[in-house]
Amino acid sequence: MNCLVVGGGLAGLASAVWLAEAGHRVTLLERRGALGGRTIAIPQAEVDDIPDNGQHVFASGYQHLFRYLESVGTREHVRFPGTMTFRMPGGAWQQQSVKGLAALRPALGDLPGVTGLDRARTAVAQARLIRQSLRQPADLDEITADEWFRRIGMPASARKAQWDGIVIGLTGDKPDISSAKVPADLLATGIRRAIATRTPVSIGYPTVDLDTLFIRGAEKVFAERGVTVRTSATVRCVDVQDGHLQGVTLVSGESLRADAVICAVPVWKVRGLLDQVPGHEVIYRACEHLTPVPIVSVNLYLDRSIEMADWGEILYGGEGVLEQVWDRQRMHGRDPVKTWFYSTTVSAAYELVRCSNAEILEQQLGMLRRYYPAARDAQVVHSHIVRMPASTFAQRPGTAGVRPPQRTQVPGLAIAGDWTRTDWTTTMEGACQSATLAVEAILGEGRPL
Repeated sequence: MNCLVVGGGLAGLASAVWLAEAGHRVTLLERRGALGGRTIAIPQAEVDDIPDNGQHVFASGYQHLFRYLESVGTREHVRFPGTMTFRMPGGAWQQQSVKGLAALRPALGDLPGVTGLDRARTAVAQARLIRQSLRQPADLDEITADEWFRRIGMPASARKAQWDGIVIGLTGDKPDISSAKVPADLLATGIRRAIATRTPVSIGYPTVDLDTLFIRGAEKVFAERGVTVRTSATVRCVDVQDGHLQGVTLVSGESLRADAVICAVPVWKVRGLLDQVPGHEVIYRACEHLTPVPIVSVNLYLDRSIEMADWGEILYGGEGVLEQVWDRQRMHGRDPVKTWFYSTTVSAAYELVRCSNAEILEQQLGMLRRYYPAARDAQVVHSHIVRMPASTFAQRPGTAGVRPPQRTQVPGLAIAGDWTRTDWTTTMEGACQSATLAVEAILGEGRPL
């Protein structure tokens, strides 16, 4: 088949790779000047370094993402250390592990700042949370995660220590905004994957920049399999006549014929592309309900080490200003000859994204000095603020079922992206799973393989 993939983000890259692996002719169309979408590196000439547009982490159950990395030959560049650390104001820290007796401590309510009877209450509430994730109450999509936590009796101290942060990390949004069903679905998916693989759920990280991890290997596959990549090629619409796919038309007026098209663009870019597709109203509903959520990250080069205890640390009580700090020396094996490189993250950064660069930097440094005594005299050699106003999407109560399936009513046309219907929402795994399902929809329609 002659296949077109619209969109060069992770879902589009995976779709193009797997269609090419199946032996089809593939052209990848990307409206921007480079591939990668929301998973890219941004070179910094001032320090001769290639940081990412924010720290991206992986869950051990990401089977479709790892399939993609296997396809492009970069699976070896993801590491799972099995630990994460909570950092308290003043410098105290507590490490959590997925192995041994230490893995049981959080389940028993042993969390930073959780003391006395709150530990027992936390253990009971967490058991209820897991049970209700696996056997969900019918009204979970009618309430927020905040209301759910209150209903099951999760103590405020446990929420501050861990659970509000977990919701933000899983959903990309705040507990008082996100539907309770979203974290429940994700927790259930993670638990079932852990049982199926007999592997405890853990968090890992790339040991190379995102361009190396996601894009360079794909470009090698494209060269080997004859995939055509066209950047700065903006699609105006997918062409459908009498229910039959014709191809696409670019904004330049050029028409491209195709036997199959996978439209893999972000939810906020899909409206208008599918106007000729029967049933496009169902797809466009997602555009109305899945609203953008901002993330702010800072790539911070300092003149000294802040003496982190782990590769990644969650700041207790840092919500809205600075939530996670990442040690890129440990993660990338970086030799800090002139500078020490740290990456920071604030999710659901509705207020912070509107601040100036100077304000963001001042807040971040203030927090680092509050939590890391070694940072009190640190000087900034270089900083790079990354604002992503539409980094991910919110799913508010009442939006269950709004994410559309990958298969459309038009034979040969599928859609992909983390916003389509998958087991993992708003994640790189969701993007790759959507590509798997989109390619299966195309190849499973009786067309020649």
